[in-house]
Amino acid sequence: MYDLLVDALVDSAALLPFLLVIYCLVEFFERRFGKLLEEMLAKAPRAGVLVGAIFGCVPQCGFSVVASALYARRLISTGTLLAVFLATSDEAIPVFLAQPEKGGLVLRLLVVKLTIGIVGGYAVDLLLGSRRARPKLKIILPLAESAERGCCQHHLSGESSRWQLFTHPLIHTLKVFFFIFAVAFGLNYLIAQVGEANLGHVLLRQSIFQPFLAALIGLIPNCAASVAIAEAFLKGGLGFGSTIAGLSCSAGLGLLVLFKENHDLTDTVRVLGLLVTIGVLAGLLIQLLYN
Repeated sequence: MYDLLVDALVDSAALLPFLLVIYCLVEFFERRFGKLLEEMLAKAPRAGVLVGAIFGCVPQCGFSVVASALYARRLISTGTLLAVFLATSDEAIPVFLAQPEKGGLVLRLLVVKLTIGIVGGYAVDLLLGSRRARPKLKIILPLAESAERGCCQHHLSGESSRWQLFTHPLIHTLKVFFFIFAVAFGLNYLIAQVGEANLGHVLLRQSIFQPFLAALIGLIPNCAASVAIAEAFLKGGLGFGSTIAGLSCSAGLGLLVLFKENHDLTDTVRVLGLLVTIGVLAGLLIQLLYN
């Protein structure tokens, strides 16, 4: 048990410098472009899906939170909201980027999820219609308070000191480090019990059910879910298709904000159902092609 703890701690600690640099860059991007995203999505309905999918590729769940609040006020279409959700990978990208040799994987992941977000978003708008209430521009901003805050209750836009630009990434790095350590220890323990060769079997690898399992994990509104999916993939427990399915459903706190801000529960459940359906179908298709 002690050896498992040490191994998990050493592996996780090695990622700290990379995570801190990545989160500093993400923090700057969120604060610099957060308000721009709100305005672009609200003012450009036809391009909303494309814009949403592109911004959704940015690590963390800040932009999915913004999209949920915009959708609750009917400023964006269902397809645009889903494009953001499907393209979002929450904390998985930083986890992969913290291992430089995984650069090719990150690029492939982003391309696949961007494609799923764009195709899925436009398909939903085509089937359901992209029309929504068009309020006067003067009431578009400010949005609900939840849209102004990221996954750790920090503001996504507005004035911020240089100190804040460093302290939040540091706090976020330590938080994600804890999740990585916990997941790494759990996976190491599981491997010790069943053997590394059997890890994929335990997690239903190559099974048609694994994308469903990954999608359910992805629906957990916490960054620990995306960390767990990323670590399970790196350990060989999840296939690429299942990883895509799980991360496509991993919108972080975006889902939580949607349930809180959108007072039409039936509509919220419909969005959730569409998210899972598209994510799982994409995962199954990729799994089939990869096999």
